[in-house]
Amino acid sequence: MELIWRTTTVEVIEGSIVELDVDAIVNEANAPLAGGGGVDGAIHRAAGPELYAACQQFPEVEPGIRCPPGEVRVTPGFLLKQPLVLHTVGPIWFGGAQGEPETLASCYRVCLAEAERRGLSSLAFPAISTGVYGYPIDRAAQVAAHETRVFAERRATPFRVVMSVLGAEFVEAQERALMIESRRA
Repeated sequence: MELIWRTTTVEVIEGSIVELDVDAIVNEANAPLAGGGGVDGAIHRAAGPELYAACQQFPEVEPGIRCPPGEVRVTPGFLLKQPLVLHTVGPIWFGGAQGEPETLASCYRVCLAEAERRGLSSLAFPAISTGVYGYPIDRAAQVAAHETRVFAERRATPFRVVMSVLGAEFVEAQERALMIESRRA
């Protein structure tokens, strides 16, 4: 699926984020920036050990935390096709009443703002927090679609956002959320 909001093209692609032709990819990292499983592990494996070393150069803002939930840290892509990796930590789902939607929205906002600040023209996101952090897929897709539309509505220059997801359930949820946001635009 592909749609255009003002000058921003939004695509949903089923596949590995490390294979995409974009300026930067978003890593759904953990707070220590220590690598892990899922998308985080795939990005670290593809980027090589230099990515882990670069992540460990960020100072701890609290013991064991280099990137608090809802913030972003940026590293080179090293062996990746993409020159940059934007690391963000999504919320763990506790039912939605502990600020999870706001934190997830912040992940998208800060990554899009960082891409804009750096003059990038494309950025790919995974389905942040929907893996081991347990965020419901449909709710996470709605947050991603909304924050992308808000970003697109204020841009005057071309930009490409790719939602890179794995599995039909994720594709359908993201496409459905984008269609709902399109009606609001």
